[in-house]
Amino acid sequence: MGHYVNPGSDKFQMSLNSEIYVDKSGLIEKTNALFRTERRFICISRPRRFGKTMAANMLAAYYGCGEDAGPLFENLAISEHPSYEKNLNQCNVIMINMQEFLSRTSSVPEMLEVVKSKITQELQETKSNSIMNRLRGFISKFGAKSDEMTQNIQRIETNAFIQVMKNTYHQTKRPFVILIDEWDCLFREYKDDLESQKIYLDFLRLWLKDQVYVGLAYMTGILPIKKYGTHSALNMFDEYSMTNPRRFSDYFGFKECEVKILCEQYQMNIKELREWYNGYFVELGEPIYNPTSAVQSLVSHEISNYWNRTETYEALRDYIKLNFDGLKDKITRLVAGARIEANPKKFTNDMTTFNSADDVLALLIHLGYLAYCPESKTVRIPNAEVKEEFINSIEDLENWDTVVSAIRASRALLDAVWNMEADVVADGIAKVHEQNTSILQYNDENSLSCVVSLALYGANDYYTVIRELPTGKGYADLVFIPRRKFVDKPAIVIELKWNKDVHGAISQIKEKHYISALDEYQGNLLLVGINYDKKAKTYECMIEPWEI
Repeated sequence: MGHYVNPGSDKFQMSLNSEIYVDKSGLIEKTNALFRTERRFICISRPRRFGKTMAANMLAAYYGCGEDAGPLFENLAISEHPSYEKNLNQCNVIMINMQEFLSRTSSVPEMLEVVKSKITQELQETKSNSIMNRLRGFISKFGAKSDEMTQNIQRIETNAFIQVMKNTYHQTKRPFVILIDEWDCLFREYKDDLESQKIYLDFLRLWLKDQVYVGLAYMTGILPIKKYGTHSALNMFDEYSMTNPRRFSDYFGFKECEVKILCEQYQMNIKELREWYNGYFVELGEPIYNPTSAVQSLVSHEISNYWNRTETYEALRDYIKLNFDGLKDKITRLVAGARIEANPKKFTNDMTTFNSADDVLALLIHLGYLAYCPESKTVRIPNAEVKEEFINSIEDLENWDTVVSAIRASRALLDAVWNMEADVVADGIAKVHEQNTSILQYNDENSLSCVVSLALYGANDYYTVIRELPTGKGYADLVFIPRRKFVDKPAIVIELKWNKDVHGAISQIKEKHYISALDEYQGNLLLVGINYDKKAKTYECMIEPWEI
């Protein structure tokens, strides 16, 4: 075993040894189905903290020859699948983390030279390897006299490196499984260096495309594959991204059924975890949880924001400041709980080329700040954890005063709800509407829900806030369920009306048995009716106590 060639199973063993391990070995079934086929090129793009590296370590343990990894998998789901034994420890695995090489070198050509050198050193010695050594000596002796000479030498070196791969394949009769983690790091750190990006993509294409020694090429990163115009240098790859996850949707992030088992084991409230860490859409419409944050919460028994321990809000703030096509207005609606239409298809998959608000929203989807629903073609902020990051990002920005003011005043408005001061609540919501009228245009009750959510944003500190909660006879517009820490607070059911009557809103809560959705809750309850009169541009509120 080597560092990069057949690295073994130690890293995957560490995952299995962890306090919480969720079996994602079904991923191997999917890669086996594509192994040594025309569709053997796979690119998985997911945000940080979504288990990409762990999955790559699992594939390295499964496919790599040189050791028997059977005992690691015998109790996992993949061991029951018919394809399990076919490829178990039958391949030469190359596993590299591009970020490691990028951080050790000062240029992309140097990075690629180190990649080729390290892999070649761990493969069998060949004449091609000697050629590479002579070429390096030539460069050292005479220097690079021109960019053209350097490029030609790099091309020859790459061809020699590929010949090493071919020779190894023919000698061992073992196909290569090539695993590239953080494949897109160059596009994040060399954002504006198009020449370096092209050199990198050309290397990957020459190394992988149409090469018979490739049994499986599997790349993971945050961004989908970079596009140049209408074409991609790596068009042999099938991409499985946050906007189009397809067959790999179940293997990155935790499903509801998986979190439910963990919540029972750790005696945690699944509704609270759902509000804070769930909300990312997958192929079949079942939202998934951010796995790292969910694990942190379960192990510590604490609902908190774990996102900012691996990301800083400054990164998000830089993109929010790009006010294309009224991006500020769209972000405000998202913070208020709305879903907005978005088209991520024009995104060029880099971090510098922005021509519209949709491009910025597409990047935020891939970074995990937004969740994209392919069915409705809309985006939303996935959960309370990420919403906190948005609030942190906009608090110090210029021209966001009205939004920040509404959020800061929301705690006092929540007090007014608790004290059943209906007129104060109506006036507070009207003020938020007045200050943000150009942003939150009124067309329907959904827009009204956005304003009320923004006006009562402070409720997120005390409640699990659910929009459109299913009940026995319809949907309750807004339901606030106290968290375990705040059981002394009353639950709140809010019914919104447009050009109607608050008394009718309260009656609807009762007649349609919206309260039945709170069967698990025992405590005080407030029924809140809010009506907006569009003609008079006034609000009316009614609050009634209720006991469950």
